[in-house]
Amino acid sequence: MPLSPSIYLDANATTCLVPAVVDAMKPYLAHHFGNPSSLHREGTKARDAIRAARRQTATLIGAKPAEIVFTGSGSESNNMAIRGVLESNPNIRHIVTSAVEHSSVLATCAYLKDKGYEVTNLGVDSNGAIDMAALQTALTTRPTLVSLMWANNETGVVFPVDAIAQLSRTHDAVLHVDAVQAAGKVPIDLGRVPLDLLSLSAHKLHGPKGVGALFIRTGVRCAPLIHGGGQENGLRSGTQNVAGIVGLGEAAKAAVEGPAIMQTNVAPLRDRLEQCLLAGIPGVTLTGTRSERLPNTCHLSIPDVEGDALLLRLDDAGIFASAGSACSAGVMAPSHVMMAMGHNTRDSQSSARFSLSRLTTAEDIETAAEAIVKIVTGMRA
Repeated sequence: MPLSPSIYLDANATTCLVPAVVDAMKPYLAHHFGNPSSLHREGTKARDAIRAARRQTATLIGAKPAEIVFTGSGSESNNMAIRGVLESNPNIRHIVTSAVEHSSVLATCAYLKDKGYEVTNLGVDSNGAIDMAALQTALTTRPTLVSLMWANNETGVVFPVDAIAQLSRTHDAVLHVDAVQAAGKVPIDLGRVPLDLLSLSAHKLHGPKGVGALFIRTGVRCAPLIHGGGQENGLRSGTQNVAGIVGLGEAAKAAVEGPAIMQTNVAPLRDRLEQCLLAGIPGVTLTGTRSERLPNTCHLSIPDVEGDALLLRLDDAGIFASAGSACSAGVMAPSHVMMAMGHNTRDSQSSARFSLSRLTTAEDIETAAEAIVKIVTGMRA
């Protein structure tokens, strides 16, 4: 029988709506339904709500409200950043990214490669750290767009964005950073870090699904993907998702304190989980521990245990997590992140990711650790 209540350890996939976000959204779902482009008072209420959410979102990352464009997701933000910059800057024909990026970046770069763009995929080492020497080599005198993540969604490994930004600035490259996993978990101050574009997603920080944001620094040229009525200063046409945007703003407001909470409260819980699993399961290997990691993410490989089978058993026990491998059309495929780090297919398919949120408790971790050890022992037997 499932545990009651269930234990959710899949925060890197999505997070629950917290009560403050639900309360902020409710009026714009039930009562204040005006179109923000309308001139009457209901339209004004919607516009004012979006304006407030833009300020809240900008505050989270140290940006100006005018530099925030609301989108439909983190994936849309990534697409808009990459394709929008290239369309606005036809002299840029070279893209630098990494082998461990989110699929929305890798698929976009693959599409553009088929269109004639040159794409350089930087490698990572066995700890998931980006090859900075290769980045230096890739940034020649030719115009370049760099698109790299702040933190990896599978392993939690954090890239040295400060150094990447300085290097990109030195070579006059445009830099886009996918911060979908990093926002609310590590400090982000775009007044200090000279990157050009940055992607966010609401549902990774206790906001609603179906809404994201793209920071575009003042002066950076970026063409819209969607044309129409000229909403979002002409950069993302279409009637805005007012309730979703309000939810993102409220989530961003709470997430300002997120990095401190993650370091003080969540990281010790993650460490405790890892200690219990290392002590209780022979042969467990943690991923990326010699690199800087997100304070909430535990990624590991368990020899002789298939990751998806483990997740199904955990689900039966009321514990929710993710595997390090992806399932496509019913065929198990090794994780591109694990493969890029030099692991073999077996390691990849025996991996699991446990990602905590600020709502995770010490009791959750003790109960989950005991159950994971028991289930793995039974599977091996």
